[in-house]
Amino acid sequence: MSVLQAIGNTPLVELRRVVPEGCARILVKVEGQNPTGSMKDRMAQAMVAGAERDGRLRPGGTIVEYTGGSTGASLALVAAAKGYRLKIVTSDAFSAEKLTQMQAFGAVLTLIPSENGRITRQLILDMIAAAKAIAAEPDTFWTDQLNNRDSIAGYHPMGEEIWTQSGGRVDAFVQAVGTMASLQGVAAVLTRHNPKTRIVAVEPAESAVLSGGAPGAHRIEGIGIGTAPPMWAPQLVDEILPVPTDDAEAMARRLAKEEGLFAGTSSGANVLAAIRIGMKLGPKASIATLLVDSGLKYLTTPVFRRAA
Repeated sequence: MSVLQAIGNTPLVELRRVVPEGCARILVKVEGQNPTGSMKDRMAQAMVAGAERDGRLRPGGTIVEYTGGSTGASLALVAAAKGYRLKIVTSDAFSAEKLTQMQAFGAVLTLIPSENGRITRQLILDMIAAAKAIAAEPDTFWTDQLNNRDSIAGYHPMGEEIWTQSGGRVDAFVQAVGTMASLQGVAAVLTRHNPKTRIVAVEPAESAVLSGGAPGAHRIEGIGIGTAPPMWAPQLVDEILPVPTDDAEAMARRLAKEEGLFAGTSSGANVLAAIRIGMKLGPKASIATLLVDSGLKYLTTPVFRRAA
């Protein structure tokens, strides 16, 4: 069995203690149980496989990407398993654990300085520019996660898993928007099974551009790039919920202490948004969302350093 065959088939767990009375059933997909501790293993495998199929990536080639860390670690895993070199453009705005994990899998990092450790639209643009320059080198394939639609298919199995594990009961699916690939991929499957499934997008309140607000700095890694991502498809989304960084961090801590589920900040945002939808739909409904990655990726960040 290859390590790549260990990607997916993660558990779906019902939340108990953080869910208020009168709320719908909240089901969370524990994606931290993928090999690198992140759902991004699914998209990395799909992007590399797509490039291999059409010849954009050939044996002995080099992969390049810009990333806050989870996609980088996932690509590094796939590259290591398949024998490719990997160059990652990232920043000090992202957790030290993520940078260390990428390097442990053999990735070569280029670090772009941030504005006091915060994620801004300019930082993302600088990272993209650096990745584009590296991609001009010979025998180099840029996965270009914001534009690479191969990644969407990587999340179709997740949708099928959620549908089966929930017993075919999903009234709404809630997910934070980074590239939009996971929301699109899962939504396509769930709405095929149940066209009435509500699709809810989550974004940082400090950079609520999908809701029509201005871009701003925030600390929710992996989402909120300061502009609508190229794969943003507003016609697929029934509602957009902004969540403040502080609230998302607080829920991540509650999930660990009260549910025994160790996850990152975007996962906290997902759960808060799912509860808001759950209170609207009531106790007979079922809401599915994602615990995107493991809290082990955030040990030295304010998310858990502040935990009492």
